[in-house]
Order: sequence, then C-alpha cells, then structure tokens
Amino acid sequence: MVARVLVVEDAEAIRTAVGIALEEAGCEVLTRADGETLERDLAAFRPDLVLLDVMLPGRDGFALLEVVRKVSNAGIVLLTARDAVEDRLHGLRTGADDYVVKPFVLAELIARVEAVLRRMGRLRTVLEIGDLAIDVEASSVSRAGRQLDLTTTELKLLTFLAGRRDKVVGKAQILAAVWGYDDYAANLVEVHVSALRRKLGTPPLLHTIRGAGYILRAPS
Repeated sequence: MVARVLVVEDAEAIRTAVGIALEEAGCEVLTRADGETLERDLAAFRPDLVLLDVMLPGRDGFALLEVVRKVSNAGIVLLTARDAVEDRLHGLRTGADDYVVKPFVLAELIARVEAVLRRMGRLRTVLEIGDLAIDVEASSVSRAGRQLDLTTTELKLLTFLAGRRDKVVGKAQILAAVWGYDDYAANLVEVHVSALRRKLGTPPLLHTIRGAGYILRAPS
C-alpha cells in the first residue's frame, strides 16, 4: 500500500497539478475543493497526510486542521498565500507539521510532503500491483522477481499509471503528467504504452479502454 494523501484546495489548477504530482511520486490521492466532507473523508479514505489550503470557502484551513487533529493522527501540511509569520506560527502551534507558502515549486512541495511522511514512518516507496513491484526511490521495476529494463520515460509513465491503478487514464492526462504537453499527441502516448506493455509481459497488466484511455490493474 502506498501513502494516502488528502488534498483540500479550492483553486482547481493548483488542486489538479498537486494531485498529479503526488500520484507521480507514488501516492494515492483524494482531492477536494472544500472541507465540507472532511469528516467522512478522514473516516473512509484514512489519509496518511492531509494537505490543507488555509483560505478555503466555508471552514478555513485552520478550522479543518483542528478537526483532523481531533479524529486522526495524519500528518498535516498547510498550503497558503498568507506568509505572515503569525499565520505560520499559528498553524504550527495548532498542530501542522509543515507550512508551504504560495507560489511554490511543485518539486519542493512534494519533497516537503515526503519529508513529513518519512518522519512519521509512513512513506512507502515500493508500489505493488500483482507480482509487479515499482521501487520509486531506487527507480527500479521488477515482475515476479525479474528486473525490467525500462527507459526513464517508461518508468515515469508506469509510476503515473500505478498511482492511478484501477482507474482509466486518458491520453491527454498522460501527456500532461509525463511529458508536460498541452497539445494532443495521441501517437506519442500510444508508442510508449505499447513498448511498456511488451516489457511488462504476461499476464497483461496494462489495458486499453477503447475511446477512453488506459488502465493498470492486477490480473484477475
């Protein structure tokens, strides 16, 4: 099982980008635009870490932080444009594990999240899907104990799909996450998916869902 991260952020562009980056890092991610369902999400999703925007509609991040602390031992990272020292101190004193100020670099945010998870002993770097094992930190992949020789792009593609295991992922999503492209280039995705599928071997793990995209799942 990978680390589970709940992202509560009202800005759609930030919420989407952070979610994709966390999935690429090997986390299982649940995103919300506000904290209306926080109590239910904490009980059902059981996150290892909650990434909270401070300036949210309805209950703000500080109020939600108190809710998390009452019912969960998840790590908490606050995300906000408010960089006043008193705000940061208030968040840390209320129970936050870290505080990231917008605008931020995604790579730094992911590193801060991983640091909190590592301190809590909850950073799991090996993703397992059936007999497939992806060691994120070592950048290595094996199946049934046999090492697979993947290119850097194939490894990035596989890690992204593994973060969304059992979910259909469209070609446009893959392009944005793996290559950072905004333009639609279906052939690029198809070529790399085909090569990755061959290297993963049998029984098949990577499936094409006609008209929708691809799904990575363990053999039934």
